[in-house]
Amino acid sequence: MPYLGSEETVKELRRALSNPNVQSDQLRYRNIVLKVIRAMSQGVDVSSLFSEMVKACATVDIVQKKLVYVFLCSYATVNPELSLLVINTLRKDCQDPNPMVRSLALRNMTNLRLPSLVEYVEQPLMTGLRDRAACVRRVAVLGWAKLYNLQTRSEIDASVVNELYNLLRDPDPVVMVNCLRALEEILKEEGGVAINKPITHHLLNRLKECDIWGQCEVLRILQRHRPQSEDELFDILSLLDVSLVSPHPPVMAATLSLFLGLSSGLPAVSKAAIERVRGPLLAICGSASREMRFAAICHIQLLLCSIPGLMGAHYKRFFCGYAEPSYIKQRKMKVLVELVNDENVAMVLDELKGYCTDVNTDTAQAAITAIGRIGRSYSDKCLEILTGLLGLKQEHIISAVMQTMCDLVWVCPQCSETVCVAVEGCEEMLLDSQGRQALLWLLGMYGEFVSSAPYTLETFIDGVRSEASLGVKMELLTATMRIFLCRPAETQDMLGRLLHYCIEEETNMCVHDQALLYYRLLHCGIEETRKVLQGRRSDPSLGVLIGRPAEPISQWASSFNTLGPLKQNNVEMESTSRKTPELVTFEPKSNTDLRDTLTCEPEENFHSGSDRTTEKTDSCTPVLPSSPGLPLTLSLSPALSPEEFEHMWLEQQPPQSEQGDGMSKEEDYLCLEECLRCPNIFDCSPKSLQAAMQLVNIQMLAFTPPNTLPWRVYLYTHTQQSNSVADTPHSSSVRDVQHTLILGELQYSGKGNKKHAIKGSISDGEVVTKDWDDEREEEEEKVVAYGLRTDRTQDEVKVTLKQHPKDEQVLKGFISILRTLLHTLSSEGV
Repeated sequence: MPYLGSEETVKELRRALSNPNVQSDQLRYRNIVLKVIRAMSQGVDVSSLFSEMVKACATVDIVQKKLVYVFLCSYATVNPELSLLVINTLRKDCQDPNPMVRSLALRNMTNLRLPSLVEYVEQPLMTGLRDRAACVRRVAVLGWAKLYNLQTRSEIDASVVNELYNLLRDPDPVVMVNCLRALEEILKEEGGVAINKPITHHLLNRLKECDIWGQCEVLRILQRHRPQSEDELFDILSLLDVSLVSPHPPVMAATLSLFLGLSSGLPAVSKAAIERVRGPLLAICGSASREMRFAAICHIQLLLCSIPGLMGAHYKRFFCGYAEPSYIKQRKMKVLVELVNDENVAMVLDELKGYCTDVNTDTAQAAITAIGRIGRSYSDKCLEILTGLLGLKQEHIISAVMQTMCDLVWVCPQCSETVCVAVEGCEEMLLDSQGRQALLWLLGMYGEFVSSAPYTLETFIDGVRSEASLGVKMELLTATMRIFLCRPAETQDMLGRLLHYCIEEETNMCVHDQALLYYRLLHCGIEETRKVLQGRRSDPSLGVLIGRPAEPISQWASSFNTLGPLKQNNVEMESTSRKTPELVTFEPKSNTDLRDTLTCEPEENFHSGSDRTTEKTDSCTPVLPSSPGLPLTLSLSPALSPEEFEHMWLEQQPPQSEQGDGMSKEEDYLCLEECLRCPNIFDCSPKSLQAAMQLVNIQMLAFTPPNTLPWRVYLYTHTQQSNSVADTPHSSSVRDVQHTLILGELQYSGKGNKKHAIKGSISDGEVVTKDWDDEREEEEEKVVAYGLRTDRTQDEVKVTLKQHPKDEQVLKGFISILRTLLHTLSSEGV
């Protein structure tokens, strides 16, 4: 036979198909048809053989029919007029006594995809819905979906929809599932198939009869159903209970997704369901399929967001195997970080230390990063490992260690001394830009503690002309400026050379403009430069938060059993941005409460007592006098460590009324206790609360985990307020800036607080006390079965503030700001 790519091939095939001798021999005829299909698959245009192939479909040989139908469906759109010739044959085959022939004919009638043939297809499809053979009904059901896909703008035939709904009770489970898929396609614009209570129970009762993908399809569609009563809800959950431990991972995942959607208002039920799938998830982690293992680990990482201790006893299951791909190893290391506790920290760190020398650089760097994250809670052990890795003298390891140390000293300032000793002499092995930027940042922030810091910077400055990285140049400028402020004699000459090069010779405008900014800043004086460049070196509050706050299950339930958890950056711990926040200044108007300066405060009055009336005031009537319209500034600098906070908090205890002469030795401070009515603040996400407070420069030091009673939050801030003091009646007023430190505790005990008091203690023993009405109705708890959800709309949060030195006006302004912030969060329901 001639070459298949030539025109002779088509001519030869046409002659063979038209040869009566070939047509009379069934085997030879089938082989010729097979050669046509082979030529078509190799890219030869055989559309001119359409007429001959139409004749070839008039045969009793099912294999030949299938081959011919493949050809006809491929070239039907090229020859729409000739396609009419095959309709009669297909309609005739729809009445064949063989169900395989009938189903084959129906399938290919709908696969022709020609709008002009729709009128010829409808009647066979309707007959196929009532066919006694299940295989024909399966094809007919999907055929209606294909038909409506061809004519999306046509009116929906109600009789067809009713027939499909009736087939939901077909004895064949595949027909039932195909009906769901077809109704989803046909009723797409109306929201898909309507799911009610009878249909839901029918589908769930027949769930075991379906295959794996049929069960997943049923469970996916049932997510739209919302039970109308608790009894109906628990009936559905009971039917789903068996599928939660299904040996088939797709069914288990789809069931849990549906379970979480139905029990979104019942956190206890959702948590119990997640704990039930712990075993199946761990079994999938040992699957032979890499893809299956990776998907399971990603979903486990998602579950740990709400239940951190879910896999605590099984942490060894997440140790990496030697032959595992790097993407699985990296995900396992992220899970290990979440599972670290006092009992297993030594074993986990020892395992991660072994991964640091992995031949895959990405895996080694991920292991070092994981050690750094664990170092936020176990800094001494992790620093010992990190400093030991520097001795390996490998470029990618040293670079990763430098970046990890930067993050570690930002959240754990107590590690700075060890880090300063470890970074000396590492510049020679750092060749990548990220590692060099990390080293320069450390030298800039802690240059006075690193003896060789100026000489290391001089090496970078001497090679700045050949430096290709923009980030390294900009970090070098900042680091040199910072070291100049603390070691000017050693740095002055090299700083001048660096600024001259960056201003006069540097072609990159970002570097040029930054150098010019620093040059002009130096002209403003050293003190002004110090204010701009010497900010906070760390944010220790990030290192003492009690674990990672547990997220509500409803926050990620919709992404479960989707591709969302498989994304690389889907689940990350809190960011550690090494930036110094600016001061936030509030300028209250005269005769206006400070909360009115914040636009988010609603005009609404709140009353803490039943008989207490207030004008445009706070939730509790203040004892302190109204503050004048003077600027109040909040600042986070200087930062307080947890130990300093605890020492000062315990030191400033309210005095007992009978202390006598002992009061004369106490420091000047003021203690305030007040109750704020903040609906739903207990349900506020810790991340949202922390972010909102940092916007106004209030720092959260620690908090208890969500849904834990009593719920506490500890915070602090520094305040500055300018007071006008007139020397003489004829002299101009002089600005006196008052600095105070405010420590605070927010407490919610689960019931309304009945007593509110303000106690002040100063050096002369002054005590100011004021009580509100003790009478308050107790709220009725509405407990939903399994949910344990309580209505806390009328509960109050007890606020305890301790200020040093005493300034009643400043404390009055701060409580107004805090009240505004808490009420805004609770009213938005974050």
